Amino acid sequence: MDLGLKDKVVVVTGAAGIKGSIGETIVQHLAAEGAIPVIVCRNDRGFGYEKELKEKGIDALFVKTDLSDHTQIEAAAKTIEEKYGKIDALINNVGVNDGAGLSASIEDFMYSLKLNMVSYFAMAKYCLPMLKKTKGNILNIGSKVALTGQGGTSGYAASKGGVFGLTREWAVDLVKYGIRSNAIVIAESWTPAYEAWIKTLENGEDKLQSIVKKIPLENRMTMPAEIADQCLFTISSKSSHTTGQFITVDGGYVHLDRSLLTE
Repeated sequence: MDLGLKDKVVVVTGAAGIKGSIGETIVQHLAAEGAIPVIVCRNDRGFGYEKELKEKGIDALFVKTDLSDHTQIEAAAKTIEEKYGKIDALINNVGVNDGAGLSASIEDFMYSLKLNMVSYFAMAKYCLPMLKKTKGNILNIGSKVALTGQGGTSGYAASKGGVFGLTREWAVDLVKYGIRSNAIVIAESWTPAYEAWIKTLENGEDKLQSIVKKIPLENRMTMPAEIADQCLFTISSKSSHTTGQFITVDGGYVHLDRSLLTE
């Protein structure tokens, strides 16, 4: 299916993670569709990703940005406007499950909010004039932690809950401009970070098996490529009448009846 993303300028935050991370995978899938990926992230890996894409003949841009700093976000938006003059889609992907729980300092809690939620607001705010030009759309990457809780991560849970609230709020706010706003809900995804966490556990393999047994569809983790595919479909014109939605890509982990788990 041609998603019609060729030459579309798509901004992805937090996309300079390790190869195979969700943001980096989204960027690779965008490139494969002929889109123009713009990586906004603080990690210097972004320079390498930009170079790799350009060597393949793909127009791409990396804008090094600390997403916890709204002044840097404003500057990033200006850089994008100077080069492209428009944005067709904004994918707010940055997210760090930082363990800022009730025992954390107020400063740590506030930092978690700034990185994991305020950055979404700032990106939307400063990119909005360019989105209006194209009747583009916003896609926010959320987490099941906002719906289920996790324990020990108040900042991340509050942030991702706020992200869902902003998603619906913007769908209302921006409907008059023809701008859609949606969110992807992620649960157990086999990312490099998840794999690294499993390896830190003494009984890591047992823990992993106990998790996958609870995922109803095929008893396996969701792969970043599956999340990227859903993201691309959602920002494309093939989803032209979808707005204000929380789309869960998790093999039924969060919402399906526990009676499906027969073991």
